[in-house]
Amino acid sequence: MGWNPSKRKREEMEEEEEGEVELSLLEALENSQGQNVQALDIRGLKKLVLSFERRLKENLEARMKYAENPEKFAESELELHEEITKLKTLAGAPELYPELVQLNTIPSILGLLTHDNTDIASDVVALIQDLTDEDVFDDAQDPATVLVHALLENNALELLVQNLARLDETDPDESTAVYNTLATIENMIEVKPTVAELVCERTKLLRFLLGRIKPREFDSNKQYATEILAILLQNSSANQRRLGGMNGVDAVLQAVALYKSKDPKSGDEEEMVENLFDCLCSLVMPMENKERFVKAEGVELMIIIMKQKKSVYGSAMRTLDFAMTKFSPACERFVDVLGLKTLFAAFMGKIAANRKIQGGRYQEELEERIISLIASLFDGISRGSRRDRLLSKFVESEFEKIDRLMELYMRYSDRVKTETERMDRLQLDDLEIDDDERYNRKLESGLYTLQLIAVILGHLWYSDHPKIRARVELLLRQHCLSKENVKGILQEYHDNIGDLDGPEEKERAQTKVQKFIDAM
Repeated sequence: MGWNPSKRKREEMEEEEEGEVELSLLEALENSQGQNVQALDIRGLKKLVLSFERRLKENLEARMKYAENPEKFAESELELHEEITKLKTLAGAPELYPELVQLNTIPSILGLLTHDNTDIASDVVALIQDLTDEDVFDDAQDPATVLVHALLENNALELLVQNLARLDETDPDESTAVYNTLATIENMIEVKPTVAELVCERTKLLRFLLGRIKPREFDSNKQYATEILAILLQNSSANQRRLGGMNGVDAVLQAVALYKSKDPKSGDEEEMVENLFDCLCSLVMPMENKERFVKAEGVELMIIIMKQKKSVYGSAMRTLDFAMTKFSPACERFVDVLGLKTLFAAFMGKIAANRKIQGGRYQEELEERIISLIASLFDGISRGSRRDRLLSKFVESEFEKIDRLMELYMRYSDRVKTETERMDRLQLDDLEIDDDERYNRKLESGLYTLQLIAVILGHLWYSDHPKIRARVELLLRQHCLSKENVKGILQEYHDNIGDLDGPEEKERAQTKVQKFIDAM
């Protein structure tokens, strides 16, 4: 029998001397465990592997021989479980991973993922999760790469996801196995980012994750499923399109809709909801998914969430920003369902005080998102009654929206000026800052938002509305500025428009900005 801490506690209360004996036994146990870890070398590894392979063979033979009498192979199952557990000590010696691969042990380990006893399969999942733990890999990048490559070569992804399908999450141990499986996939992506697309190409993981985010009840595995889904979508247009084709946009919207009028109950649940919004933002990057978002009434849902002013207010606005960027139908729908009133209330800072305010930086990000949304609306709605309704927002209430816009222009202009002066001082101290780094630092200090404000001013000026022009000129004079200042910001923006969306899109964007510069 092993040392029993609860028993020790009872005995301590009865007899102090026995308590001291138990304590010395514990120390001896800890010392022996430490010696085992320290002693693990290639020779020790080979002994572990040999013992594991022997127990594996015995179990398979016993299962075949006594297929109709489980009691007769139960002991071999327990012994196999113990050998798998012993292999976990390898996590303390990742430098031995290449040797483990050379010994051709990986196929034997992965083969147990299809074992009839799901407890054994769960043991293997826990083992692989331990071996691929990010804390282990941080200190051993090369061995980690060798191990992950071997896992991929031996169909680990397929076997892990196949095992997921047969696990019963109402069983605590099998629920843990689900969590460990997702953790293992995340660990493998960390070492080899291409795994994010490989796992979706080769397996039905996306389908599993979609099913996992549907239940109304919150649990840790639902949270982790949203986290893995967000990782898979984050930098992969292939995965974004793949999930979109599986009705994924609608599924994620339904999961988000549970929080349109209520806040998450805990920090973990709040994190899960943010993961769902991260998924949405990634999902609506491809044009076909923007269309699906509009058809699934995603614009309406986000506006409802904003009106409710719950904790996901900013996340809904962020999603709209992604969905409406360079997509006119979403912008048109936004105007049609009366989103302008909600957006410009936020623009003017009229957000209910009972909202969950998350600090100054949160407010800044919200402000920048609002500016981006207004710029997207101007870009997406070029003519007609919708354009007139957008422009009228800047005329109503004695041009208060233009006043607010100029207030923001001055604030972000001051930030960029401060950063520019700081970099100039660094140059004087002989610290080299090339043009690209200089521009990027300015962007980080607020230049991009300043550029968007200048673009909105350009749209307002180009509308040829005499009262709007007069108000802009008046405010520029009051701040001792001229149109040349705005034109300078627009010119810098024009010159730095990239071709990430193709040369035609770059030319279109530059032509539009040039019209503003010429008009001013």
